Amino acid sequence: MNYVKANEVLPQELIEEIQKYVQGKTLYIPKTKEAYEKWGARTGTKAYINERNHSIKSDFKAGISIGELMEMYYLSEESIKKIVYTK
Repeated sequence: MNYVKANEVLPQELIEEIQKYVQGKTLYIPKTKEAYEKWGARTGTKAYINERNHSIKSDFKAGISIGELMEMYYLSEESIKKIVYTK
């Protein structure tokens, strides 16, 4: 999270209005819903995990055991089971 000084980006009138409620504290102003990106959207992590999970399911359907999948994908038994047994 990046911090920005209010007096560098906000008009003085707005700062004075905010000071009626908060002074000398850090204030978080959330993004609008339109600007919010879902987890992994920017980095591609979500797409990578979805592709990995699809591969794990395919390998399991092809007969590869949970133990072998654990070694192949460096995941715990519980993680593999969650992936292969969910729709």
